[in-house]
Amino acid sequence: MRICSLLPSTTEILCELGLMESIVGITHECDYPPGISEKPRIVMSNMDHRSLKSSQIDDIVSRNRKEGKSTYIVDREKLKEAKPDVIITQGLCDVCAVSGDMIEDAVSTLGYKPEIISLEPSDIGQILDTIKTLGEVTGQEQNSIAIVDELERRIDRVRESLSNERDRPRVFCLEWLEPPYVAGHWVPQMVEYAGGINGLSDTGEPSKKVSWDEIADFAPNKMIVMPCGFNINDTLDELDTVLSNNTWHMMPASRKGEVYIVDANSYFSRPGPRIVDGIEILAGIIHPEIFKYTPPADSVMNLRNYMHLQSFLG
Repeated sequence: MRICSLLPSTTEILCELGLMESIVGITHECDYPPGISEKPRIVMSNMDHRSLKSSQIDDIVSRNRKEGKSTYIVDREKLKEAKPDVIITQGLCDVCAVSGDMIEDAVSTLGYKPEIISLEPSDIGQILDTIKTLGEVTGQEQNSIAIVDELERRIDRVRESLSNERDRPRVFCLEWLEPPYVAGHWVPQMVEYAGGINGLSDTGEPSKKVSWDEIADFAPNKMIVMPCGFNINDTLDELDTVLSNNTWHMMPASRKGEVYIVDANSYFSRPGPRIVDGIEILAGIIHPEIFKYTPPADSVMNLRNYMHLQSFLG
């Protein structure tokens, strides 16, 4: 089976199923597991995210939407060379990945009709179902069931360890820096499982733009900074965007040193197996005295500790 995986999350799932060798095409954002980036890149972005600020990216994406343009480009020649039997795409968010309509249009040039699977998980249960679906499609059904069983066991461990805890801090998850967005889809559920009270967004609903006044009214006890697609270093590069905002410094989380920057790209933005790592990371942040957990390297950073270290180092 020859598979084009046009979502970083499904690329991770397919590799977890032992199908790396079957993948014949990926996107420019597929960077995990190690070695996958050597695969042909079928989809590219028409803007350089690394050279742009959050506000500039938001402006470009918003303008493209109004003009009916896409942020992504499908390399039709590479698609033809890949000769896929199966193409995996999505219909959830045209900001995060190429649209299904663009894929359909590109496929029309192949001369044959591969199977196109469109996935739209919007909560944790649907993410786990996605793993099973890909297992069924690729002949790895039993393997996928075993993977999901293990992920569910880890989720249950988090929830059971916090089941008797009455203290549920208010948690705000900042998914974009400028303008500020609150994280939606599966993130509110992740916060709930990790023993917090999520603010300003609902499970299964899209992320949305919010004002700093709305965030301040929620008065979060914990702030998780997780710009979509950013790792910690990406976020640190733009930290002045929020640190220059007076409202930021007035919130309980900021005043008490309870602001955390996480590797959103790996553990929060992508609806794949590492979402469960994200739940464990959150549980360790929200209830460190109860949930004893060593997070993956470079996955989470306390902002106040970082600022103190930078001040010490000069």
